[in-house]
Amino acid sequence: MDLKKFAIPFPFRSFILKLSLILIFFSLTAKTSFSQGANDSKKPTEVQKIEKEGEELVHEGEEQFDVIEKIVDHNYIDFYFLGKLHLPQFKPVNILGIDIDFSITKSAVMMFLAAIIMICVLLYAVSSNKKNKVPKGIGNVVESLVVFIRDEIVLPNMGPAGLKLMPFFLTLFFFIMFANLLGLFPFMSQPTKNINITAALALITFAITQYKGIQAHGFGGYVKNLIPPGVPVFVLPIMIVVEFIGLFTKPFSLLMRLFANITAGTIIIFSLIGLIFVMEYAGTVIAVPFAIFIYMIEIFIALLQAYIFTLLSALYINMAMHHH
Repeated sequence: MDLKKFAIPFPFRSFILKLSLILIFFSLTAKTSFSQGANDSKKPTEVQKIEKEGEELVHEGEEQFDVIEKIVDHNYIDFYFLGKLHLPQFKPVNILGIDIDFSITKSAVMMFLAAIIMICVLLYAVSSNKKNKVPKGIGNVVESLVVFIRDEIVLPNMGPAGLKLMPFFLTLFFFIMFANLLGLFPFMSQPTKNINITAALALITFAITQYKGIQAHGFGGYVKNLIPPGVPVFVLPIMIVVEFIGLFTKPFSLLMRLFANITAGTIIIFSLIGLIFVMEYAGTVIAVPFAIFIYMIEIFIALLQAYIFTLLSALYINMAMHHH
């Protein structure tokens, strides 16, 4: 008798083998559970143990990939698989009854790092332009940005009087640009994601705005010019309050715009990466292309936000110097 006629095709053999293994597994599980009796019914089965271990791994992965945890400031720099670099911590110092913590955080390190890189790049650009009659390389890029800030921001909005403040505007623009770009490199972070740093930048602009306004009109004239001329007397109490609040809403808009735009980009990228942990292969197909796309946009936003912050600073200072 030819037994080959009764042989089962390979796909069906594979299917039957898997089905047999599954049935054997469930039969053994059922046999074990019935043999233990009612007193042992509370003990978890092998399937429940596996499910529990799987849930613990999922929760552990979710805890390790917490979007907010990746954005907030820390007392260490996370190098992920290389470990963590813990930063020096100091006891708070009491000054006039206020405890001030001078401990170094990740944002502080990134801020100093951005400033050091900026100084090194600008010094290199200066030395390069001194050697070359025609600027080239980094020197050409830096000179183009300087000319752009002068011709497109300062002169159109402040006139020739604004050229005295060119060092301030250049420092503001280049620091914000380098700080924004720094976070796009591996293991780095944008210091402008920390609202304290954006608030400090806004306060510097606010201080210069008030100084230039008082310098141009005197203290009495500056305060008087805060209220538009020709306002009825009965409206004055309301206008004084509105204009006083307006002094602080301008720097507040500066700090919130920079902080929100830089933080939003990071949240979107990390949220897209989080889809990989939730949707596995399907999440990878969706997350990777979109994350790369948002990352490329972040390069543009880093330059755009530096431009907007500098432009609005020039506008606010000019408004204080030239009341209408």
